[in-house]
Amino acid sequence: MPTGLKWFADHQPFTPFIETLRGLLMGTPTGNSAILSICWCTLIALGSYLWAKKLYNREPTR
Repeated sequence: MPTGLKWFADHQPFTPFIETLRGLLMGTPTGNSAILSICWCTLIALGSYLWAKKLYNREPTR
């Protein structure tokens, strides 16, 4: 498995999201999963914002 793909598979965002939701809905402790979920949400939102800004400011092709 390529290095970047292996890192993402080891640190993917879905498990912390699911563990946080499960903990909040069932009233059990969330542990580190809530912090990891917030970090992933922030990272994804920031990356999406920067990508959209780059595409919006791109010069039109003729």
